Amino acid sequence: MTEKIKTIHVALQYSDRKKADIFFNKILGLSLEKTFSLSKDLSKDIFGVSEELIVDVYKNDEACFEVFITDIQTNYSFEHTCIEIENKVEFLKRCKRYEIEPILIKKGVKTLLFIKDFSGNLFEIKEK
Repeated sequence: MTEKIKTIHVALQYSDRKKADIFFNKILGLSLEKTFSLSKDLSKDIFGVSEELIVDVYKNDEACFEVFITDIQTNYSFEHTCIEIENKVEFLKRCKRYEIEPILIKKGVKTLLFIKDFSGNLFEIKEK
C-alpha cells in the first residue's frame, strides 16, 4: 500500500481547564488557537454522551490537540485520532475488507466519517 497517513489532531479529555492550559500552553508551548462548543446532539451522536462541551484547540506547525473540557467521570471517552487520507473510496473498501464499519454522522450539510479500530479506538477520517 502506498497511501500516506497524516495525523490531523489528537483529542483528549480534561476536567480542569486551567491545568489543561498549563500543560498544553506552558509545558508543551502550544498556542490556544480556538475554542468551540460541541452541541449536546453532536456529542451524543459521536461519543454517546448527551452534554454540550467546550473544546480548546492547542497547536503549532507540527501538532494539534483538541481538549474536551468535562467533569463527566464515566467509561465514555472523547479521545480520538483524526487522520487525513488521500482516497476515501479506497479507504472504505479496505475497512469493508476487514469488517470495520464506517460511522457516518450528519453535521449540517456535511457528513462526518469515523471508524473504530479492533480495540475500540475512535478515528475521525478526513480526505485530503
